[in-house]
Amino acid sequence: MFFEVRRLGIIAALAGAACVADSPQAATTSRAIVVVDDAGDTVQLAAPARRAISLIPSATETIIALGAVDRLVGRTRYDVAPQVEELPSVGGGIDPSFEAIVALRPDLVIGWDSDKRRTTRLKLGALGIPVFSLRTQDTADVFHGIGSLGRLFGRDSAAAALVGSIRAKIVGVRAAVAGLPTRRVLFVVYPDPPMTVGHDTFIDELIGTAGGSSIFSESPKPWPTVTMEEIIRRNPDLIILPQGEFTANALSQFRQRPGWRDLTAVRNGSVATVPADLTQRPGANIGDGAIALEFAIHPELRHTGARR
Repeated sequence: MFFEVRRLGIIAALAGAACVADSPQAATTSRAIVVVDDAGDTVQLAAPARRAISLIPSATETIIALGAVDRLVGRTRYDVAPQVEELPSVGGGIDPSFEAIVALRPDLVIGWDSDKRRTTRLKLGALGIPVFSLRTQDTADVFHGIGSLGRLFGRDSAAAALVGSIRAKIVGVRAAVAGLPTRRVLFVVYPDPPMTVGHDTFIDELIGTAGGSSIFSESPKPWPTVTMEEIIRRNPDLIILPQGEFTANALSQFRQRPGWRDLTAVRNGSVATVPADLTQRPGANIGDGAIALEFAIHPELRHTGARR
């Protein structure tokens, strides 16, 4: 979830994919829907959501992929999908305007599991508006979340199909890089101070699927801030930058940054960019994110014609 929070403008805040069951813990009675969310709270709807607001950009993209964009009545200022650009904004994802949300009369709000103060749930719950908390740290969360959203919107079959499509892309990536050398990768979340990906995060898992190994994969923190000295000591083979967070001339910028310019990868031009909207939003597009990482880590595969 960190990446989406960072992209919400809050720097201080953020496959061989491990999978859980496609369907979340849920039950239906007539048309009623009961789902246990990722915060452990039970969310009950009288029927599939018809007027929903997602405060999580990746969840918004998943809802679109499920064919339920017509059920959305609002968006955050950080949603980039053209399908929702005409919807009214409720502000930030973690600091929304509650007045704007209430005015849109939603029957469901999708919010962050990481909101430990439970501000959104408590305020909206007091007004009778259900809030479903979604966890988005690793790939297992992504698959579980797709199943949950499918149930909440009455799109179970579409959710199953989406999960199958993502898994097929991940399997294809794993097959494409089989037998190739593993490259030691530094994925740069933020350059100053340096922030990267740690253990049990969806990006770390996708890097592993795509033929790489994150040099801070053993970190117990999901999104660790590290020292430049430690990066230099570990000396990655490749630096990956999310395009969108960094400009097109990222390599020349890094060649001018103290510390970074001393890295072998920077001196040799081993700096690749990947679309931030594919690799930093843990939702319907992570299969395409895995493909983007594959081509960044093993660019020779882009032109082989072996697949796609």
